[in-house]
Amino acid sequence: MSDQPDPTPYPLDHLAELAGAKGQGEAPALVLRDAVLNHDGLRQRVDWLAGWLAREVPVKGARVASWAAKGELTCLLPLAAARAGLVHVPINPLLKRAQVAHILADSGAKLLMGTPSRLKSLEAGDVPKDCPRLEEQAALDAAFEAALSHGPSAADPDELCGILYTSGSTGRPKGVMLSHANLWLGAVSVANYLKMEAGDVTLAVLPLSFDYGQNQLFSTWYAGGSVVPLDFLFPRDVAKACAKHGVTTLAAVPPLWVQLTEIEWAEASASLRRLTNSGGALTVDLVEDLRAIFPQADLYPMYGLTEAFRSTYLDPTLVETHPTSMGTAIPFAEIMVINDEGEVAAPDEEGELVHCGPLVAQGYWQDPERTAERFKPAPKQSAYGGTAVWSGDRVKRAGNGLLYFVGRRDAMIKSAGNRISPQEIEDAAIATDLVAEAVALGIPDERLGHAVHLVVRGSSDEGEQTKLPKLLLKELPNFMQPQAIHWREAMPLNPNGKIDRTALYRELAGEGA
Repeated sequence: MSDQPDPTPYPLDHLAELAGAKGQGEAPALVLRDAVLNHDGLRQRVDWLAGWLAREVPVKGARVASWAAKGELTCLLPLAAARAGLVHVPINPLLKRAQVAHILADSGAKLLMGTPSRLKSLEAGDVPKDCPRLEEQAALDAAFEAALSHGPSAADPDELCGILYTSGSTGRPKGVMLSHANLWLGAVSVANYLKMEAGDVTLAVLPLSFDYGQNQLFSTWYAGGSVVPLDFLFPRDVAKACAKHGVTTLAAVPPLWVQLTEIEWAEASASLRRLTNSGGALTVDLVEDLRAIFPQADLYPMYGLTEAFRSTYLDPTLVETHPTSMGTAIPFAEIMVINDEGEVAAPDEEGELVHCGPLVAQGYWQDPERTAERFKPAPKQSAYGGTAVWSGDRVKRAGNGLLYFVGRRDAMIKSAGNRISPQEIEDAAIATDLVAEAVALGIPDERLGHAVHLVVRGSSDEGEQTKLPKLLLKELPNFMQPQAIHWREAMPLNPNGKIDRTALYRELAGEGA
């Protein structure tokens, strides 16, 4: 890729046109279980799916949701919905009906496509009355049979084209509003600094409802490469897929990297050129393990937040000498460190990471209050100006320009690469009527980053207590399940009469004991 990426944003669906325009239309673009689509085939199917969507949901800007594992539908929909003038809402396939019902209602979805088993799990009232449900294969069959051409979009790049739902530190999941420009420039930026090329093969193991996961598609197609979607059961499935498909690019989160360093790779790693990490920091030991197992591959530690996609990356040449650094700003991102006085922090002075520039999202869907808390005017010293994301993360910038993470201000739990709202877990526990009070905490864990611990005040009857994990298993996805539940007769209180979360954290984390 060029050293100077093109800053001009285009409608997102134009990603399907690039390879053909370069005469590379016959090169593979999407490797499915039973077929391989080349870039010409990708463009054609995106066009047909867009034409069908425009007929089925003829209201510009309407939201269409998908709730399915990785496959042709979930890979094509982001581009097809954008081409049809609609807004795609990808729902994490690991979520259960309560979270899905909230997302459907909150987004005002006008169409839901998903796997049969997931659709059948929804109960009366979970889906808006004006939102038809359609099995994913039926949707694809109908679209390809109709073969309605729609043509590349002429949308304003600033128009909304996607909503990604992410948990906050309090409350239910909130929808991050992403424009064509946000997603297009994110693809350009990543393809540029990862030095991706037309022959690259990306193994897409991360959820496509996750900004880091979705970009696996966009950055690869921007470069003219191919994507192999994979829903794996065991870490060895990842190694087998790398060997089978000659994978060159593998993105993961720290807990998965830990698992991948514990298996035998042999020749399966031979084709890998680059490894990328986000969703949590790599430990020094893990960096050493990855470099030992994949010596020929460049390692890219990265930091990001859904509200601004990606903020920083560490150049692979600096990983060995600065393994704990977040690196520097990615292309199109201006990363500032602002101290408590509102000034640019001095070298090695702690401050808040503020992300400015065209990757900043448009706020939270129908949530002006929470939008105002995170999306604020850029610092006066910003070269971009406009709206910035004030991350709440505390960082330092060293004298050499490299950034270092200090800590988080909010109570967000990051476990196995997932951002988890404590309040969602607490609300689910209280809704069982087995507990009166509940506090969910993230306790440091070597494998998960943070393990979810739930402290509750409720019945002292052991029979009643055994019901709680079973009920939570029904209501919460697996990654939100508490690793441990601690029953208390009383909760510690702070001077204001509120539950003292800090005291509980210190006790469970073994601090100050």
